[in-house]
Amino acid sequence: MNAPDLPVERLPVSLLTGFLGSGKTTVLKHLLGHPGMANTAVIINEFGEVGLDHLLVEATADRPVLLDSGCLCCTVRGDLIDTLRRLFKQRAKGEIPAFRRVVIESTGLADPAPILHTLMSDPLVADRFRLDGVIATVDAVNGMDQLDRQPESVKQAAVADRLVLTKIDLADGAALAGLRQRLRTLNPAAPMIEAQQGAVEPSALLGAGLFQTADKIPDVAAWLRAEAYETPTHGHGHGERRQDDHGHAEHGHAEHGHAEHGHASHDHASHDHGALDRNRHDDRIRAFAIAHDRPLDWPRFASWIEGLIATHGDRLLRIKGVLEVEGLAEPVAIHGVQHLFHPPASLPGWPAGPRRSQLVFILRDLEETAIRESFAEMVAGAAQAR
Repeated sequence: MNAPDLPVERLPVSLLTGFLGSGKTTVLKHLLGHPGMANTAVIINEFGEVGLDHLLVEATADRPVLLDSGCLCCTVRGDLIDTLRRLFKQRAKGEIPAFRRVVIESTGLADPAPILHTLMSDPLVADRFRLDGVIATVDAVNGMDQLDRQPESVKQAAVADRLVLTKIDLADGAALAGLRQRLRTLNPAAPMIEAQQGAVEPSALLGAGLFQTADKIPDVAAWLRAEAYETPTHGHGHGERRQDDHGHAEHGHAEHGHAEHGHASHDHASHDHGALDRNRHDDRIRAFAIAHDRPLDWPRFASWIEGLIATHGDRLLRIKGVLEVEGLAEPVAIHGVQHLFHPPASLPGWPAGPRRSQLVFILRDLEETAIRESFAEMVAGAAQAR
C-alpha cells in the first residue's frame, strides 16, 4: 500500500442494491423525481443476467437519455468501466449535461463487490469517481426469508452504508421488529430508513461518504460510525469487554459462531426460522471496530494490511478506517473491499475530539480474534523497533 496522497475532487457514486423484488426501482423512481436529484447520472447495471424490466427508461449504454428531472439515464449489460469512462468523457466535452453525481442500480442477484472493485481498480475511473455509499433495499415482508435463504441478500445488507426498509405498510409488526433486530445485528452502523411506497428523501441516502462535497469537511464520525459497534443492541451476553485499544463487536463472540457449528442463538420476535438457523448466512458475518490511541507506523501498518489481503482477501468484505500516522499532522483515510483498496488519502484535518486511529471491519468466515491479535502484534512489533 503506497503512502497517502492528498484527495482530489471526484464525482460521488452511490450504489443502489437489494435483493430481487425489494423495491430498488420504486425507490429510484422517487429519487429521480426529487428536485435535489437533478444533474444525476443513473446507470442501470444488469450484468447481462436478467432482462431489463424496470419500465423506467428505454435507453442503451451508447445513448444516455435525458429525463424530465434533469437526470441522465442509461443501461449497461457489459463493462461498467467503459460506461463510466464514456460518460465522463462526454461530460468533459459538453456532449451531455455536467452531472454532479452517479447512482448505479444493480440487479437484485448481484454481489456488490464487483461494482465496488470497479471504482477502485481502474485508474481513470478511480481518478474521476469516488464511492459515496452503498444503499441496500430490504423487503419488510420477505426480507427475513431472503436473508435465511439467499447469501447475496446478506452480503448486500452487511456492506451497506444505508438500509432502506420497503413495503413496511404490508408487514406484520412483530415480524418487522424481528427483521430490524436482525439487520441491526448484521450491520450495526447503517441507519435504517423507512420508504413509504418507495418515497425517501435523497438527503437520507446520499452523502454517506467521507466528504461533504460542498465544503470538503471530513465527517469521520458519520462515515465510520464506529460507536455503533461498541453498544449492544440486543439482549445477548458478550462476555468480557475489550480494553483501551479495542472497539467492541456486537456479535463476534461464541454464541454467534459459524453456521457449521450449528448455533441457533437468534430469537427474532415471532418469526420462526426452524432448521434454517443451522445454515444462517449472517452467522458467518462479523462486524466490529478497533481503536488505537497512539500514532501508527505507516510501513508496518501497510505491510499488515497487505498481509491480511494476501491471506484473507475474499473474507474481508469491507474495511474502513481513519488513522493517526507517525509524522503526519493530518488523518489518513483507508477503504477496502476484499482484495482491493482505494489509495489512502490524507484528509484536510482532524474532526473535533481526540485523535485516534479507528478501523471498522466486516468479515465473512473469519474470526474477529484473528484480526485483533494480528493488529496487536503489528503494534507491539513497531513499539519494539523504536
